[in-house]
Amino acid sequence: MKDEEIINILKEENEEFRKLVEEHRRLDRYLDEMNKKRYLTSDEEIEKKKLQKKKLYYKDRIAEMIREYRKKRAV
Repeated sequence: MKDEEIINILKEENEEFRKLVEEHRRLDRYLDEMNKKRYLTSDEEIEKKKLQKKKLYYKDRIAEMIREYRKKRAV
């Protein structure tokens, strides 16, 4: 089963997964807006780094949930 199929299933079946995906996308859009700025203040740079770490955490958690789903289906 492909990742896209698993993602669609988990979005429908798992509230936590759905929230992680939504938050990851929201952070992605926000970081895109920050990247469009010509210059970031030092506070904005710090915020950007924090948001990047948070986004990476969500991505890792999403990937973990996909692996768990695959493992359960393989049994």
